[in-house]
Amino acid sequence: EYRFDLAAQTLYDFVWNEYCSWYLELCKAVLTSETASEAEKRGTRRTLVQVLEALLRVAHPIIPFITEEIWQTIKPLAGASGDTIMLQPFPQADATKIDTEATTSIEWLKGIIGAIRNIRSELNVPPSKKVPALIAQANDTDLALLAEHKALLVTLAKLESINVLAAGEEAPMAASQLSGHLEVLLPMADLIDKDAEKARINREITKLTTDSQKLESKLSNANFVDKAPAAVVEKERQKLTDMQTAVEQLQEQLERIDRMK
Repeated sequence: EYRFDLAAQTLYDFVWNEYCSWYLELCKAVLTSETASEAEKRGTRRTLVQVLEALLRVAHPIIPFITEEIWQTIKPLAGASGDTIMLQPFPQADATKIDTEATTSIEWLKGIIGAIRNIRSELNVPPSKKVPALIAQANDTDLALLAEHKALLVTLAKLESINVLAAGEEAPMAASQLSGHLEVLLPMADLIDKDAEKARINREITKLTTDSQKLESKLSNANFVDKAPAAVVEKERQKLTDMQTAVEQLQEQLERIDRMK
Protein backbone atom coordinates (compact mmCIF):
# COMPACT_ATOMS: atom_id res chain seq x y z
CA GLU A 1 0.00 0.00 0.00
CA TYR A 2 3.09 2.26 -0.16
CA ARG A 3 2.77 3.14 3.53
CA PHE A 4 6.48 3.61 4.00
CA ASP A 5 5.78 5.53 7.22
CA LEU A 6 4.16 2.45 8.76
CA ALA A 7 6.95 0.21 7.52
CA ALA A 8 9.58 2.50 9.02
CA GLN A 9 7.72 2.76 12.34
CA THR A 10 7.25 -1.01 12.58
CA LEU A 11 10.93 -1.58 11.86
CA TYR A 12 11.97 1.10 14.36
CA ASP A 13 9.74 -0.38 17.08
CA PHE A 14 11.14 -3.86 16.55
CA VAL A 15 14.79 -2.79 16.50
CA TRP A 16 14.48 -0.47 19.47
CA ASN A 17 11.91 -2.16 21.72
CA GLU A 18 12.45 -5.83 20.95
CA TYR A 19 16.00 -6.35 19.66
CA CYS A 20 17.85 -3.66 21.65
CA SER A 21 15.81 -2.98 24.77
CA TRP A 22 14.98 -6.61 25.51
CA TYR A 23 16.79 -9.22 23.44
CA LEU A 24 20.21 -7.60 23.65
CA GLU A 25 19.86 -7.15 27.42
CA LEU A 26 18.72 -10.77 27.85
CA CYS A 27 21.69 -11.90 25.79
CA LYS A 28 24.14 -9.93 27.94
CA ALA A 29 22.92 -11.89 30.95
CA VAL A 30 23.66 -15.17 29.12
CA LEU A 31 27.01 -14.10 27.66
CA THR A 32 28.33 -12.89 31.03
CA SER A 33 26.90 -15.81 32.97
CA GLU A 34 29.27 -18.17 34.76
CA THR A 35 26.72 -21.00 34.60
CA ALA A 36 25.76 -20.83 30.91
CA SER A 37 27.54 -23.41 28.75
CA GLU A 38 29.80 -22.47 25.86
CA ALA A 39 27.22 -23.97 23.49
CA GLU A 40 24.52 -21.67 24.90
CA LYS A 41 26.78 -18.64 24.55
CA ARG A 42 27.77 -19.62 21.01
CA GLY A 43 24.12 -20.07 20.01
CA THR A 44 23.24 -16.72 21.58
CA ARG A 45 25.99 -14.90 19.67
CA ARG A 46 24.96 -16.61 16.43
CA THR A 47 21.31 -15.57 16.80
CA LEU A 48 22.29 -12.00 17.67
CA VAL A 49 24.35 -11.71 14.49
CA GLN A 50 21.83 -13.49 12.24
CA VAL A 51 18.98 -11.26 13.37
CA LEU A 52 21.11 -8.13 13.01
CA GLU A 53 22.11 -9.11 9.47
CA ALA A 54 18.47 -9.68 8.52
CA LEU A 55 17.46 -6.37 10.12
CA LEU A 56 20.07 -4.56 8.05
CA ARG A 57 18.57 -6.01 4.86
CA VAL A 58 15.06 -4.99 5.93
CA ALA A 59 16.20 -1.48 6.89
CA HIS A 60 18.43 -0.90 3.86
CA PRO A 61 15.78 0.73 1.61
CA ILE A 62 15.00 3.19 4.42
CA ILE A 63 18.50 3.95 5.78
CA PRO A 64 20.82 2.73 3.03
CA PHE A 65 24.24 4.13 3.90
CA ILE A 66 24.60 3.10 7.52
CA THR A 67 23.15 -0.35 6.78
CA GLU A 68 25.73 -0.90 4.04
CA GLU A 69 28.55 0.14 6.36
CA ILE A 70 27.48 -2.17 9.19
CA TRP A 71 26.68 -5.06 6.83
CA GLN A 72 30.18 -4.97 5.36
CA THR A 73 31.54 -5.37 8.90
CA ILE A 74 29.33 -8.22 10.08
CA LYS A 75 28.85 -10.25 6.88
CA PRO A 76 31.78 -12.59 7.66
CA LEU A 77 30.31 -13.28 11.11
CA ALA A 78 26.85 -13.90 9.63
CA GLY A 79 28.14 -16.16 6.87
CA ALA A 80 26.93 -13.73 4.19
CA SER A 81 28.72 -13.14 0.93
CA GLY A 82 28.61 -10.60 -1.87
CA ASP A 83 29.99 -7.18 -2.64
CA THR A 84 27.07 -5.10 -1.39
CA ILE A 85 23.92 -5.35 0.71
CA MET A 86 22.05 -3.80 -2.24
CA LEU A 87 22.16 -7.13 -4.07
CA GLN A 88 21.14 -9.27 -1.09
CA PRO A 89 17.63 -10.81 -1.00
CA PHE A 90 15.00 -9.01 1.04
CA PRO A 91 14.06 -11.19 4.07
CA GLN A 92 10.86 -13.20 3.73
CA ALA A 93 8.51 -14.02 6.60
CA ASP A 94 8.33 -17.65 7.70
CA ALA A 95 5.27 -18.38 9.84
CA THR A 96 6.58 -21.85 10.69
CA LYS A 97 9.24 -20.26 12.87
CA ILE A 98 6.73 -18.48 15.11
CA ASP A 99 7.03 -20.06 18.58
CA THR A 100 4.01 -19.03 20.64
CA GLU A 101 5.27 -20.90 23.70
CA ALA A 102 8.56 -18.99 23.64
CA THR A 103 6.71 -15.70 23.12
CA THR A 104 4.41 -16.38 26.09
CA SER A 105 7.39 -17.31 28.24
CA ILE A 106 9.31 -14.13 27.43
CA GLU A 107 6.25 -11.91 27.85
CA TRP A 108 5.86 -13.40 31.35
CA LEU A 109 9.48 -12.53 32.11
CA LYS A 110 9.13 -9.00 30.71
CA GLY A 111 5.98 -8.45 32.79
CA ILE A 112 7.76 -9.36 36.05
CA ILE A 113 10.82 -7.23 35.24
CA GLY A 114 8.60 -4.30 34.21
CA ALA A 115 6.63 -4.50 37.47
CA ILE A 116 9.83 -4.50 39.55
CA ARG A 117 11.27 -1.57 37.60
CA ASN A 118 8.03 0.40 38.05
CA ILE A 119 8.09 -0.14 41.82
CA ARG A 120 11.74 0.89 41.95
CA SER A 121 10.93 4.06 40.05
CA GLU A 122 7.99 4.94 42.31
CA LEU A 123 10.11 4.45 45.43
CA ASN A 124 13.18 6.17 43.97
CA VAL A 125 15.29 3.07 44.60
CA PRO A 126 18.65 3.43 42.80
CA PRO A 127 18.95 1.06 39.81
CA SER A 128 22.23 -0.28 41.21
CA LYS A 129 20.72 -1.34 44.56
CA LYS A 130 19.92 -5.04 44.74
CA VAL A 131 16.58 -5.77 46.39
CA PRO A 132 14.60 -8.85 47.44
CA ALA A 133 11.39 -9.61 45.56
CA LEU A 134 8.34 -11.76 46.25
CA ILE A 135 5.68 -13.21 43.97
CA ALA A 136 2.17 -14.01 45.15
CA GLN A 137 -0.74 -15.86 43.48
CA ALA A 138 1.65 -18.10 41.52
CA ASN A 139 0.30 -21.24 39.87
CA ASP A 140 2.21 -24.28 38.58
CA THR A 141 2.93 -22.59 35.24
CA ASP A 142 4.35 -19.54 37.01
CA LEU A 143 6.57 -21.74 39.18
CA ALA A 144 7.94 -23.48 36.09
CA LEU A 145 8.60 -20.15 34.35
CA LEU A 146 10.27 -18.77 37.48
CA ALA A 147 12.58 -21.79 37.65
CA GLU A 148 13.44 -21.31 33.95
CA HIS A 149 14.04 -17.56 34.11
CA LYS A 150 15.25 -17.01 37.67
CA ALA A 151 18.84 -16.19 36.68
CA LEU A 152 17.65 -13.65 34.09
CA LEU A 153 15.23 -12.08 36.58
CA VAL A 154 17.90 -11.69 39.23
CA THR A 155 20.32 -10.14 36.73
CA LEU A 156 18.02 -7.81 34.78
CA ALA A 157 15.85 -6.67 37.69
CA LYS A 158 18.88 -6.22 39.98
CA LEU A 159 17.57 -8.59 42.66
CA GLU A 160 19.33 -10.14 45.61
CA SER A 161 16.63 -12.84 45.70
CA ILE A 162 13.18 -13.72 44.39
CA ASN A 163 10.83 -16.04 46.26
CA VAL A 164 7.24 -17.22 46.02
CA LEU A 165 4.69 -16.59 48.78
CA ALA A 166 2.72 -19.72 49.61
CA ALA A 167 -1.09 -19.57 49.51
CA GLY A 168 -2.31 -17.89 52.69
CA GLU A 169 1.17 -16.71 53.68
CA GLU A 170 1.14 -13.15 54.98
CA ALA A 171 3.33 -10.77 53.03
CA PRO A 172 5.56 -8.22 54.76
CA MET A 173 4.91 -4.51 54.31
CA ALA A 174 5.71 -4.11 50.64
CA ALA A 175 5.15 -2.06 47.52
CA SER A 176 3.35 -4.15 44.94
CA GLN A 177 2.22 -4.20 41.34
CA LEU A 178 0.24 -6.68 39.30
CA SER A 179 1.66 -8.52 36.32
CA GLY A 180 -1.30 -10.40 34.88
CA HIS A 181 -2.75 -12.45 37.74
CA LEU A 182 0.55 -12.32 39.66
CA GLU A 183 1.31 -9.85 42.42
CA VAL A 184 4.92 -8.71 42.46
CA LEU A 185 6.09 -7.31 45.80
CA LEU A 186 9.21 -5.52 46.99
CA PRO A 187 9.47 -5.48 50.81
CA MET A 188 10.01 -1.85 51.72
CA ALA A 189 11.79 -2.07 55.06
CA ASP A 190 15.32 -2.09 53.67
CA LEU A 191 14.65 -0.23 50.43
CA ILE A 192 14.55 3.34 51.61
CA ASP A 193 15.81 5.73 54.26
CA LYS A 194 12.47 6.23 56.00
CA ASP A 195 13.26 9.66 57.43
CA ALA A 196 14.70 10.95 54.16
CA GLU A 197 11.77 9.59 52.15
CA LYS A 198 9.23 11.11 54.57
CA ALA A 199 11.00 14.46 54.34
CA ARG A 200 10.94 14.29 50.53
CA ILE A 201 7.24 13.41 50.47
CA ASN A 202 6.39 16.18 52.93
CA ARG A 203 8.19 18.68 50.71
CA GLU A 204 6.12 17.50 47.75
CA ILE A 205 2.91 17.77 49.78
CA THR A 206 3.80 21.31 50.88
CA LYS A 207 4.52 22.41 47.31
CA LEU A 208 1.36 20.81 45.92
CA THR A 209 -0.75 22.26 48.73
CA THR A 210 0.62 25.76 48.10
CA ASP A 211 0.07 25.46 44.34
CA SER A 212 -3.46 24.11 44.78
CA GLN A 213 -4.36 26.94 47.16
CA LYS A 214 -3.25 29.46 44.53
CA LEU A 215 -5.28 27.64 41.92
CA GLU A 216 -8.35 27.51 44.15
CA SER A 217 -8.06 31.27 44.64
CA LYS A 218 -7.82 31.74 40.88
CA LEU A 219 -10.90 29.58 40.25
CA SER A 220 -12.88 31.43 42.91
CA ASN A 221 -12.23 34.71 41.09
CA ALA A 222 -15.39 35.51 39.11
CA ASN A 223 -13.46 37.68 36.68
CA PHE A 224 -11.32 34.73 35.60
CA VAL A 225 -14.15 32.18 35.48
CA ASP A 226 -16.50 34.47 33.53
CA LYS A 227 -13.98 35.89 31.07
CA ALA A 228 -11.65 32.98 30.36
CA PRO A 229 -12.61 30.43 27.65
CA ALA A 230 -14.55 27.49 29.06
CA ALA A 231 -11.84 25.07 27.95
CA VAL A 232 -9.20 27.01 29.89
CA VAL A 233 -11.32 27.06 33.04
CA GLU A 234 -11.99 23.33 32.74
CA LYS A 235 -8.31 22.65 32.27
CA GLU A 236 -7.49 24.57 35.45
CA ARG A 237 -10.17 22.68 37.38
CA GLN A 238 -8.74 19.39 36.18
CA LYS A 239 -5.29 20.53 37.24
CA LEU A 240 -6.63 21.28 40.71
CA THR A 241 -8.25 17.86 40.92
CA ASP A 242 -4.99 16.20 39.88
CA MET A 243 -3.08 18.13 42.54
CA GLN A 244 -5.56 17.14 45.24
CA THR A 245 -5.37 13.49 44.16
CA ALA A 246 -1.57 13.61 44.23
CA VAL A 247 -1.62 14.99 47.78
CA GLU A 248 -3.91 12.16 48.89
CA GLN A 249 -1.60 9.57 47.32
CA LEU A 250 1.45 11.11 48.97
CA GLN A 251 -0.30 11.09 52.34
CA GLU A 252 -1.07 7.40 51.83
CA GLN A 253 2.62 6.82 51.11
CA LEU A 254 3.48 8.52 54.40
CA GLU A 255 1.06 6.27 56.24
CA ARG A 256 2.58 3.17 54.61
CA ILE A 257 6.07 4.27 55.61
CA ASP A 258 4.94 4.86 59.20
CA ARG A 259 3.56 1.30 59.31
CA MET A 260 6.86 -0.17 58.14
CA LYS A 261 8.81 -2.07 60.77
